[in-house]
Amino acid sequence: MSHSSAVLAFDMGASSGRALLGEIAASPDGGSQGILKITEIHRFANVPVQFGEHMHWNTPMLLQEVKNGIRKAFQAGYAPVSYGIDSWGVDYGLIDRNGELIGIPYHYRDPRTEGMVEETCSQVGRERLFQESGLQFMPFNTIFQLNAMRKASSPMLDIADALLLTPDLINYFLTGVKACEFTMATTTQLYHVRQRKWNEPLIEELGLNPSMFIEPVEPGTWIGNLSGSTAKELGVPPIRAIAVASHDTESAVVAVPASSSSFAYLVCGTWSLLGTEMKEPLLHPDVLKEDFSNEGGAFNTFQLLKNIMGLWILQECKRLWDHQGLDYGYGDLVRLAEEEEAFRSFIQPDDLRFMNPADMISEIQTYCRETGQPVPESTGAMVRCILESLAFRYREVLESMERLTGTRYEGLHMVGGGIQNELLCRFTANALGRTVWAGPVEASAIGNMLVQFIANGALASREEGIELVKRSFPLAVYDPEADSEWNAMFSKYQAATRERQVSG
Repeated sequence: MSHSSAVLAFDMGASSGRALLGEIAASPDGGSQGILKITEIHRFANVPVQFGEHMHWNTPMLLQEVKNGIRKAFQAGYAPVSYGIDSWGVDYGLIDRNGELIGIPYHYRDPRTEGMVEETCSQVGRERLFQESGLQFMPFNTIFQLNAMRKASSPMLDIADALLLTPDLINYFLTGVKACEFTMATTTQLYHVRQRKWNEPLIEELGLNPSMFIEPVEPGTWIGNLSGSTAKELGVPPIRAIAVASHDTESAVVAVPASSSSFAYLVCGTWSLLGTEMKEPLLHPDVLKEDFSNEGGAFNTFQLLKNIMGLWILQECKRLWDHQGLDYGYGDLVRLAEEEEAFRSFIQPDDLRFMNPADMISEIQTYCRETGQPVPESTGAMVRCILESLAFRYREVLESMERLTGTRYEGLHMVGGGIQNELLCRFTANALGRTVWAGPVEASAIGNMLVQFIANGALASREEGIELVKRSFPLAVYDPEADSEWNAMFSKYQAATRERQVSG
């Protein structure tokens, strides 16, 4: 592949974003098949902004950082032919009839959605909402955010002409084109997964305007080019904008180097998403009971998955330690955890008290106190409690998924930034009693690139893309150790966390 066929992937997470340049380069061993070469072009923090009582995304900053990434790629001598953006799901900006952004997009952790799951379900029916959307009931889903705005009689809804989810919003400001990408649309709980279109009757029942919702396009769709004004501002050519699988989870799944079409994966970062790929959504009542989601994927797939609170809990503890002047790197935290006694105390990671507490450390300590467990006081004990609890939660969710699909998975593919925490990977293999294959780290960005390569004709198929990933990124393999001890402790974890699941 020529140098000029490079692509630029923007992977925006809840705490940071990065621009990565992808090229299919010659293999170092001289083999005939190329490898995927990734170069980090730009990295930036993604810090929410508090306005009074409400939490918002710093959307103007995010737009500027994406522009910086495009400019830097060309300044570094690359010539990407296209770019794609993936990000977290559910959040959106509203555009008025003049094409301008109304207000500053809310952050999914903003407290305005408290109680909205129950209120919305009482309004339209929980079973119906699941059967039509296929989604897990999470308080920040777009439907609950919009219903909170409606309940507050927000004037923003009265003047909104279009709703654009985060990657589509940034793309709109870069290209001038309003588009809606399919995988992101399915995170709203307003998309009808059976009918494969926006759920207009539901949207109208909620007092919302159906014309705000743009007909979704499939991942891999060319939606336009950088506008003339953007290209001139950045001093770059008007490169193509590709709607990739713009929900970062779905981009990550594209890059899972599985050897079978039936595999279990864990996208591991601020959130943990554990799931499997399906051809159709699974809408059995037990899926609702177990609180799983059916999210749209790339290449005509659906992802049966569950959101797990993930490394957010550890990140919040680290933030508090940083404020106390305790300058721990993640390597330090792992080392301290390894020195602590095993299986001392557990939390249910998905308890809503851990969603956005003022003090995560004291919240964990209170949980342990309330459940009659030893209270973790030292830093190492706190980290060990979090990581062991996550590993056992992964087992709980994997076994639940196996019951739903009637499939036993031989192991778990872990991808994403969280796999750099090798202790978590080891603990997960031990808790599952199965092999964990870890890699690649930059799965979302790589999946973003693969969709662009296919759209641009540089790769023929997803299968060709997966072979490219396997050649390019070696996997770390974790086999279970001392799994009999972990197996015995699983019941202790369950006893400590029973009746403390996320409630919808």
